[in-house]
Amino acid sequence: MHYDTIVIGAGSMGMAAGYFLSKSGQKTLLLDAFDPPHSNGSHHGDTRIIRHAYGEGEQYVELALYAQELWEELEKQSGESLFLQTGVLNVGPKHSDFIQNIISSANRYDLSLDVLNSEEVSHRWKGIKIPNDYIGCFEPASGVLKCETCISTYKKLAIENGAHLAMNQRVSSVKLNENEVVVKTPNGTYYANSLIIAAGAWSSGLLSSIGINLPLQPTRKTFAWFQTDEKLYNDTTFPAFSFVTSNGTYYGFPSIDGAGLKVGRHDGGEPVHPSESMRPFGDGDQEDVSTFLETYMTASEHTLTYGKTCMYTMTPDEDFIIDVHPNYSNVAIAAGFSGHGFKFSSAVGHVLSELITNGETNQNISPFSLKRFIKGD
Repeated sequence: MHYDTIVIGAGSMGMAAGYFLSKSGQKTLLLDAFDPPHSNGSHHGDTRIIRHAYGEGEQYVELALYAQELWEELEKQSGESLFLQTGVLNVGPKHSDFIQNIISSANRYDLSLDVLNSEEVSHRWKGIKIPNDYIGCFEPASGVLKCETCISTYKKLAIENGAHLAMNQRVSSVKLNENEVVVKTPNGTYYANSLIIAAGAWSSGLLSSIGINLPLQPTRKTFAWFQTDEKLYNDTTFPAFSFVTSNGTYYGFPSIDGAGLKVGRHDGGEPVHPSESMRPFGDGDQEDVSTFLETYMTASEHTLTYGKTCMYTMTPDEDFIIDVHPNYSNVAIAAGFSGHGFKFSSAVGHVLSELITNGETNQNISPFSLKRFIKGD
């Protein structure tokens, strides 16, 4: 029951970390309260957008480009189809921070970006209508990740590399010292030289038990699929998208394999406790995204197929936490991905594995230090 590294949380970041650790020859245990991929956290719902010119800030661009490289490597190694290059259309008021960050990051990193006025957007995509003072920023190299397939693929390869999985085991306690970690579950006690915590919405309680109190807030989010005009919205002609509007921030996906146009709201949401049942998708959720579709999409009918709920785990500044424990260099932490983290999970997993095996990483993770939330630092 002794391992080189234990990973608590085998979802988006944790499963990727487990793959890279096992690939490097580490005896690795992946622990999870469920059996990823699953629908109890933040990684379900079939698809996630990957963007490179980043509206949330230029500090994300290099990590996003590295993540893209790793997704493409994973596709080649596994033979699985993980990425659809639909392009991503970002829409909003010309002078909004989100749009200006996209333009400036594309310029700085020499990324392909088409900046379009409202008329040009409507001409290129007949299914979209936007106000005259909005513009569109189209990234042709970006697109859609098949999120659950990504996790399943990392899981399969990690097992092939010799990683051990202990699924459906909720962690009851964690004890640390400089040379060993002890993790207890109702099923048994596990020992390792090092530890990674990437437990999503459950991170706050686990981190508190090892002396790190972070302001992480799990938040209920919803998304839904709508049947509409396939000629306008199928994935061969329509991009993934993100809209910053006066009523909120929305994102969505073209109809992939006839599944329907998928739409969700990024901002807002209700604070929740991750271990308590969430209110299911309901009429108010449908009304919100339906209003968005009626306002910005031209098709006359959008019929709801079904909706789902998930959780964002928010930090106050909506930036990530990727760091090592301030007192134990053998403990790495990834948390607070605030609803825009999945695209980075390949890169974050590799970073976590480097922090454990090398004590450092080649990626710049200084913007994601947990110290910004620790009083006195």
